[in-house]
Amino acid sequence: MITIEQLKEMQERVEALNKYLDIPRKQMEYEEEQIRTQAPDFWDDAKRAEEQMKKVKGLEKWIKGYAEVRTLTDELATAFDFYKEELVTEEEIDDLYAKCSEAIEALELRNMLRQEEDPMDAVLKINSGAGGTESQDWAQMLMRMYMRWAEANGYKLSVSNLQDGDEAGIKTVTMEIEGEYAYGYLKSESGVHRLVRVSPYNAQGKRMTSFASVFVTPLVDDTIEVYVDPARVSWDTFRSSGAGGQNVNKVETGVRLRYMYKDPDTGEEEEILIENTESRKQLENRENAMRLLKSQLYDRAMKKRMEAQAKIEAGKKKIEWGSQIRSYVFDDRRVKDHRTGYQTSDVGGVMDGKIDAFIKAYLMEFGGVETEN
Repeated sequence: MITIEQLKEMQERVEALNKYLDIPRKQMEYEEEQIRTQAPDFWDDAKRAEEQMKKVKGLEKWIKGYAEVRTLTDELATAFDFYKEELVTEEEIDDLYAKCSEAIEALELRNMLRQEEDPMDAVLKINSGAGGTESQDWAQMLMRMYMRWAEANGYKLSVSNLQDGDEAGIKTVTMEIEGEYAYGYLKSESGVHRLVRVSPYNAQGKRMTSFASVFVTPLVDDTIEVYVDPARVSWDTFRSSGAGGQNVNKVETGVRLRYMYKDPDTGEEEEILIENTESRKQLENRENAMRLLKSQLYDRAMKKRMEAQAKIEAGKKKIEWGSQIRSYVFDDRRVKDHRTGYQTSDVGGVMDGKIDAFIKAYLMEFGGVETEN
């Protein structure tokens, strides 16, 4: 049975959310944006109309989310009073408290996703580390983990490039994950993932350590302007391999985009290489490859902004992109995130895509940090 102090704490969290989210302002903004959708010529420009509807639905989700936690908290307070009159049971109150707490935590977590790129779709790339078959198998295990996570959360996932390993596993894979706040949640996954286990590929049954790197970037769309210097772009075509039928193997539908990126601060040049075999049509693969390039360029600009902010806020922890972030120790039944300290013994659940607790721990520690333009 909950206490009066727990009830008051829940009510205070709801009031704090009302302040942080500025619900009255969102309500006014929602009504104004809704009126714009009623214009006679609203659907004449389909792309602009879709963006407007996306804005309206985004505001509506915040308002409905807050209304839900407010209603649940009011119901909890009423049930607490009814308990004194023996109209409800302790179990009913505790169940309502758990439901209320879950809804508030979900809204508080979403409030951590404040950056302009957080609502975007995501591009997730996995590369196997040194170590041959063992690391390639680990990369495939990570691919499956993210696929299961995306499926469980209702996201659409497509593979734009996949290279099989020499004997097992994969060398690299690029996946596009589409859905609201896909990037905001998955940005916590960027870095090196370390596996420690008794290797099934080692005849002596030795304990092996493998590494795979994960890179997550926001997937930009036509509403995001990213400059691509056409003079720095070159294209190759090749025959795709793997599933796809005879046409894939006979026609050069795969594309390889090379872009000479020049760092605007140092002047150093670096080649960005993107391969795309998602479609059987070369033109569609070219379009997808260009979109992936823009996503990488946008991501680089975003990280420079983050680095500049980190210098200003030297006292705060900064996100170390590309460093070792998590260890998966199968024998000890332990998965630990080195940035937040969060760990779990549910190794099987994690490998089945249950990584929300890691994402939440990361966002609660780093997600609320505002960046400045």
